[in-house]
Amino acid sequence: MLNVKRENQLKSSLFGDFLGGLMKSTNAKIGVVLLVFMVLACFVGPLLSPYEKNGIDLTNMYAKPSVDHLFGCDAMGRDILTRLLYGGQYSLILGLITAVVSSFISILIGCIAGYFGGVTETLIMRFMDVWSALPAMLLAIMVSAVMGAGFFATVFALTIGAIAGGVRMTRGQVLAERKKEYIEAAESINCSKLSIMFWHLLPNVVQPMIIIATMSIGANIMMAAGLSYIGLGIQPPTPEWGAMLADGRAYIRLYPHMITFPGIAIALTVLSVNLIGDGLRDALDPKLRD
Repeated sequence: MLNVKRENQLKSSLFGDFLGGLMKSTNAKIGVVLLVFMVLACFVGPLLSPYEKNGIDLTNMYAKPSVDHLFGCDAMGRDILTRLLYGGQYSLILGLITAVVSSFISILIGCIAGYFGGVTETLIMRFMDVWSALPAMLLAIMVSAVMGAGFFATVFALTIGAIAGGVRMTRGQVLAERKKEYIEAAESINCSKLSIMFWHLLPNVVQPMIIIATMSIGANIMMAAGLSYIGLGIQPPTPEWGAMLADGRAYIRLYPHMITFPGIAIALTVLSVNLIGDGLRDALDPKLRD
């Protein structure tokens, strides 16, 4: 009972130190505020909007920002602010799901390659070399072109492009930890390989992946917007930010508001996630703490 209590106190202390380190970071504070604002705006704002996301009003075609339409209207008279808020839901969820799925697969494969070594490691890493030879965006374009457009196809395409880098990172961390004394101690008492990998190794190699996964959310949002911009991601009339940029590119000179506000939304979201990632790095890495 006493040991359990001490373990709970230790976990609580470590979590408290992590939160304290995170809150000491000015970047993290700014990032959290920005991200909370964006999340609340995207998931609560549409409930307050008097307009439909696909509501066409031909009398307000190309309307510039005004009191009635704060961000103006697009080529079909649809309220840009309302569509931005709805589109943020798709972009945020897509970025998060892709980061979580790709990180999980990367950690699993990287742990197997780093811990077992030998032929297993060689085969996995040579396959990753071939995989990473193609840039992530180009690979996502190829997968999207084959699978077609849509939300889940976009998630799959972005996940495929992100796995190779995560596997390399995880394998490197596992190699650094594999020869340490606590691993030898676990092996000496006949712990199973799966137990050693996931109970002993994983908690000590997952920290860098948390940081990478956090920052990859912003990268995923930008890549998803890029796919939609070239017609391979989420398709109209779904109000995804990249698709909104694609709709407005033909009117950039006459009606710049049609691309300005989606661009600002993407920039603020990516900035907030990257700032939080910087704060996580400072909080999780003892060498960077004051």
